[in-house]
Amino acid sequence: MITINPVSEVDAVLSVPGSKSLTQRALIAAALSSGVSTLHGPLVSEDTALMVKALQSLGIAIDSSNHEAWTVQGTGGKLHTPAVPLYLGNNGTATRFLTSVAALAHGTIHITGDERMGERPILPLIKALQGWGVAIESDQQNGCPPITIKAQGLHGGATTLPAGKSSQYVSSLLLVAPLAEQGAEITLEGELYSKPYVDMTLAVMDSFGCTVQANKARTHFVVPRGVYTGGKYHIEGDASGASYFWGAAAITGGRVTITNAPFPSLQGDAGLLRLLEQMGCTLTKGERGFTLGGPKYLQAIDVDMGNMPDVAPTLAVVAAFAEGTTYVRNIEHLRIKECDRVSAVATELRKLGVVVEEEKDAMRIHGKGGMGMHGASIQTYNDHRIAMSFAMAGLRIPGVCIENENCVVKSFPDFWQRFSLLTP
Repeated sequence: MITINPVSEVDAVLSVPGSKSLTQRALIAAALSSGVSTLHGPLVSEDTALMVKALQSLGIAIDSSNHEAWTVQGTGGKLHTPAVPLYLGNNGTATRFLTSVAALAHGTIHITGDERMGERPILPLIKALQGWGVAIESDQQNGCPPITIKAQGLHGGATTLPAGKSSQYVSSLLLVAPLAEQGAEITLEGELYSKPYVDMTLAVMDSFGCTVQANKARTHFVVPRGVYTGGKYHIEGDASGASYFWGAAAITGGRVTITNAPFPSLQGDAGLLRLLEQMGCTLTKGERGFTLGGPKYLQAIDVDMGNMPDVAPTLAVVAAFAEGTTYVRNIEHLRIKECDRVSAVATELRKLGVVVEEEKDAMRIHGKGGMGMHGASIQTYNDHRIAMSFAMAGLRIPGVCIENENCVVKSFPDFWQRFSLLTP
């Protein structure tokens, strides 16, 4: 457990680790490439380590000893069949991406994870892969991992992705589609959540030499056969990780400059900056990067967070310090993340004295400018984003303690060291 020390305001300049989303996408594209790739500025974390180990089990040579730049020897889609299951912990992105990657091999492959991963749905992806001729099933017949794939490569052609609550299904299919035996076509049924993450996938694929034809709504994709080409790829600083420092500036009326998080960005989560501007913050560009300045009084907003779910907990905690009621909408898909983040955020905010109304796909957070709030021990549900979001609250409220603080290793191993730069 760690106790956060309150501050009057923050004034800091710092960097954040590489983007987790971009690191994992670039790893897949590099692994499936012909030739050698160098990934500059990757995220070194529990999640990315799990993906690296799994790719190595599939026969991909990866040198991650230099934390500044990883080297990946691509195999052009030719994969080994591992003798043991691919264990991916609670890494939802890696589990979904590698489910499709494993289908490129020849042999039986098992993919498993921790207890929570066994509760996270993957059925829409299973059905879409079956449409490409993949023999795949959920071991427990519940549409969740662990799964078994009797891989014989991808036939390609047309397949339909049933309605699901994760853009990762689409990205998973897209990343392997160029290596199918024939050109591939993907049609999505229902609403696409987190569209910017699919756009990120398309951008990474294009950087490695595979271009996709996609409609504007991102519900139909045509992917010609092709081969990824290895090369140098530079990974942006993580906008999700930066969000906690931007939020710290917002709730204390201080200033934070992030030196390596570009704006505009490939990452949809960078859109949080515009939302914080709506709440009264200022955003300025300088020689060292973008600086977010917090206002004297934060204002409540009504916002659709469907395209930036990972920073919804950040915004929710900031909203507790705003004047008025903030309505955070279109967040039902947060319930299938590392924990049920809608319920977790609402429960822990109430511990701090905040009035929160939880709906199926939304939250109403009744802010009073931070008045009437008090310290509490915050349960993290072994979810890195809950831990980091509620750390911000401790900068204004005495007595905020974060339980199981080490869960941040999933995406931001040195978070507490960097967060300490905000406190005296």
